Amino acid sequence: MAERAAIVTGASSGIGLAIVRVLGSEGHAVTMASRRPDKLREAVARLSSEGLEVHGVAANMSEEADIKRVVAEHHEHYGRLDVLVNNAGVGIGAPAGEIETKRLDMQLSVNLRATVLFYRECLEMLRAAGAEHSNAIVINMSSISGKRGQPWLSVYSATKAGIVGFTEAMNKELGSQGIKSTALCPAFVDTAMTDFAKEHVPAEKMIRPEDIAEAVRYLLKTSPPCVVPEIIFQRPDEAL
Repeated sequence: MAERAAIVTGASSGIGLAIVRVLGSEGHAVTMASRRPDKLREAVARLSSEGLEVHGVAANMSEEADIKRVVAEHHEHYGRLDVLVNNAGVGIGAPAGEIETKRLDMQLSVNLRATVLFYRECLEMLRAAGAEHSNAIVINMSSISGKRGQPWLSVYSATKAGIVGFTEAMNKELGSQGIKSTALCPAFVDTAMTDFAKEHVPAEKMIRPEDIAEAVRYLLKTSPPCVVPEIIFQRPDEAL
């Protein structure tokens, strides 16, 4: 059994992959969950060659059965869960009058519903870790658009605002059990997900995935009484 273990969703690239590297460097065995099997296998092989202990599970975060399978495989491999990172997300822009129901449902399912389901499915393991060391950590990927809604990204903004609210609720509900939750709220990060914006905001002026991952390292170092409800990441020309 690993001394510390984590689950990271959306783990095969971008922010998720950077977070896996940090968790691995801090001694965590990591279950990496991601939608695309080929890309996930490549990421697992690369990190394994770097000496990290990782296990990949291909899964669609909009499917409840897949979420249950990720948690079950993690439990089978590692037997414990100290850190849960709900990072998988999808953003689809559209003006209010042209929002497609299929795309609406996809964003609600992946960005918000999956987070709720992962808490439910992981709660027994998180409670065990909280009882052991009072520092079980859940990190939920929100967005700066969850703090200030954005036009044409209204559904995405709403799901990310929901993540902030759900994180706050989980701290009040689970904090006494040694389970701490943090919502990460970044502005544009240089990943494939922000390619649509790079003609307006060059990649070199975006936040780096490693910036977000280093915040995870900080959260691992906090003492049990220290709860960080959210962290906002913004560029110099931005202000809330």
